[in-house]
Amino acid sequence: MGVLQELLSALSSRRVEVVDLTAPLHSGTPILQLPPPFANTIPFSLSEISRYDERGPAWYWNDIHTGEHSGTHFDAPVHWVTGRDGEDVSQVPAARLLAPAAVLDFSAESAADPDFLLEIDHVKTWEAEHGPLPEGGWLLYRTGWDARSADAEAFLNADEKGPHTPGVSVECANWLAEEAPIIGFGTETVGTDAGAAHSFDPPFPCHSFLLGAGKYGLTQLQNLATLPPTGAVLLTSPLPIVGGSGSPARVLALVEK
Repeated sequence: MGVLQELLSALSSRRVEVVDLTAPLHSGTPILQLPPPFANTIPFSLSEISRYDERGPAWYWNDIHTGEHSGTHFDAPVHWVTGRDGEDVSQVPAARLLAPAAVLDFSAESAADPDFLLEIDHVKTWEAEHGPLPEGGWLLYRTGWDARSADAEAFLNADEKGPHTPGVSVECANWLAEEAPIIGFGTETVGTDAGAAHSFDPPFPCHSFLLGAGKYGLTQLQNLATLPPTGAVLLTSPLPIVGGSGSPARVLALVEK
């Protein structure tokens, strides 16, 4: 039996579970809020074209109004100035959209401190227990933040000092970009960086270092709690928007039972 036949057999016999890591996309989906004078993306919305009526008697369809970086979405290298000469989302090789994943669980730490930052030592401690990060795979950073996704205010968690959401230290972001064997980094928060990352040096180090190194970002993931630390395979499906800096994406994990 070939590899594809084995996979189909495993799926049909439910020996492999398909886990949806994608947040539903609707008008209430939380979106990044940048302070003035910076421009912001628009909320997601649908504009009806026809719905079984005189505009189209047998069909229903809509125009979609959204930004590239809304809901669960994929960041391509060209999204950041450090990756401006890199791939747009349509240029990402299809083979890289199917890759192994490691899940690092720091939900308890993030519950205790919404400004919690992942450090290099955290990753190395995880590797000592579970083995090295997957070559050509994803590091998925579980913080439990997806539990807040139905409430935009709680999800963004901002006060007069700015947003407070967990993220990655400057040193760790640089290490993930330059030394870790991963192709990308995924989070449950609105972006790959911490809420306070605007004040870091450099600002937004995950964006700056990882996208600058030709790696990718995934944000607003859900259901990471259902994945094992190792062994899952991630299927990531952004729209191949020519010239696009990113795209809303359907992200699925294949997990062997």
